[in-house]
Amino acid sequence: MAVTIAGAFAANYLQEGDDERRLALRLAEASRKLVPLLGPALEHALMVQQRALVRQASALGSSLQEGRLPDSQEVAICFADLVGFTRMGESVDAGRLGAVAARLEELARDAARPPVRVVKTIGDEVMLQSPDTRALLDAALSLLAAAEAEVADEEFPQLTIGLDQGEAIQRGGDWFGRPVNLASRVSDRARPGSVLVTEPVKDAAGEEDYRYSFAGDRKLKGVDGPVKLFRVRRRSGDEAE
Repeated sequence: MAVTIAGAFAANYLQEGDDERRLALRLAEASRKLVPLLGPALEHALMVQQRALVRQASALGSSLQEGRLPDSQEVAICFADLVGFTRMGESVDAGRLGAVAARLEELARDAARPPVRVVKTIGDEVMLQSPDTRALLDAALSLLAAAEAEVADEEFPQLTIGLDQGEAIQRGGDWFGRPVNLASRVSDRARPGSVLVTEPVKDAAGEEDYRYSFAGDRKLKGVDGPVKLFRVRRRSGDEAE
């Protein structure tokens, strides 16, 4: 955290012609003002996460009545990947590359309204999770729309997004299991600028608010047998009626 604060300070307050003494004094003054704010900020972030976990746990029913959490839960998982991020790294500097990855995380957090949450970001990839499949699909489509707006306005890669649902295990804030692996593989198969889902996601989300097109039975790396995949978008107002 100290490194992050120092990096943010350097990016915003470093002035041309600074020597080590002036820079150190300015950093000390900024730290004096910022440190008292960290406690409330961290407490707020923790409480937001705890409330989300409590809401999720409240849906576990009989397992809670037995005084335990189940080893696995039915969840929906989403992966969103920046297209051509590795290739982009060959033509832009590290600062620009980091800014693109940071912007992806910002867009994902804006789209992830409870019960959807951002699980983690890994460079050019972000993982989201929700016990509510429709909520996660809505978040994925909102994330795609926000990213497409960024693509139109500035140098920002398109996204590929994949979703699956099924039984997964939570450990240390992360999720493990078949839907995690499958959602990642599905994202790899999606066209740039599209959301691709498995049949369980399609069945759970329904067709009232979404339009699907069959993308084929695909063989995915590390997955037994072909997997039915569907491209999805929101229905227009006229279609929804």
